[in-house]
Amino acid sequence: MLVQPKAKNARSKRFLANREAKVVENVKTAIFVRGSKTSKVIQDTLKDLYSLRKPDAINFTKKNEIHPFDDETSIEFFARKNDSSLFAVGIHSKKRPHNLILGRLFNYQILDMIELGIEQYKSMEELKSKMCSVGNKPLMVFNGEGFGQNEDLIRLKSILLDFFRGETADKVSLKGLEYVITVTAGPQGPNGEQGLVYFRTYTTGLKKSGMRQPRVELEEMGPSLDMRIRRVRYPVEDMWKLAIKVPKELKEVKVKNITRDGLGDKYGRVHLGKQDINKIQTRKVKALKKSLDQKPAKKQRTMNVDSD
Repeated sequence: MLVQPKAKNARSKRFLANREAKVVENVKTAIFVRGSKTSKVIQDTLKDLYSLRKPDAINFTKKNEIHPFDDETSIEFFARKNDSSLFAVGIHSKKRPHNLILGRLFNYQILDMIELGIEQYKSMEELKSKMCSVGNKPLMVFNGEGFGQNEDLIRLKSILLDFFRGETADKVSLKGLEYVITVTAGPQGPNGEQGLVYFRTYTTGLKKSGMRQPRVELEEMGPSLDMRIRRVRYPVEDMWKLAIKVPKELKEVKVKNITRDGLGDKYGRVHLGKQDINKIQTRKVKALKKSLDQKPAKKQRTMNVDSD
């Protein structure tokens, strides 16, 4: 573990303050690390994923003796040194060919990670299509019931969303949406084993449709990955609670009788007292006159009769 240095001047003090915990955290930085043995598929995969994650990414071009599932110290050392909370490691071996490991860190300690085996791959250079701008956020689409039922797929979805989240945006421009990432869970095998996961990336093109909304066309950009989940490491419960804890400053103050739905629309509930319909001012028409609804009783005339 690295010893936290002390600030010697104003510049180093600002640098260390930037690394401290904040109410609104900085954009997460991802590191891409090559193992001691890598294949051409793994090298191209790390290169393409790095290009999608730029500029908040650091690519390690040299080989490193690293095995996150067996030894955590190396990846935690790199994370602390580069102030990163996301990592991607590429390894190739006879037992686990074309192995890609994606994971997250909390407080420079491994939180969770997932190991994926790449069975089919197409690079950006191979597809030779239009490229998206650097630093753009993608639209992510997850297809398949498994992403709501299977624990491994739910963990994969959470890691991928964190990996490509980028900066928090209050508004979304349709013209700024340049590429889409789709992740599809394939059907299970005959023995119940988890099927393939299809990772595809498309660029968007806005065409005239004759209406206010344009017609959207997709063109495959790459990378294109057919992956299979091999190993998953779930977070420790205590560390997970700390990682997802929301600061008090960001918690919304609850207002009585006001709620929000999943889309962020606000709804208010108004409580009214008992109302007397007879006292409500209505349109003055003959049909609503009180004299017609309730006819008054006829008065009986009395006569005095003089007795003789």
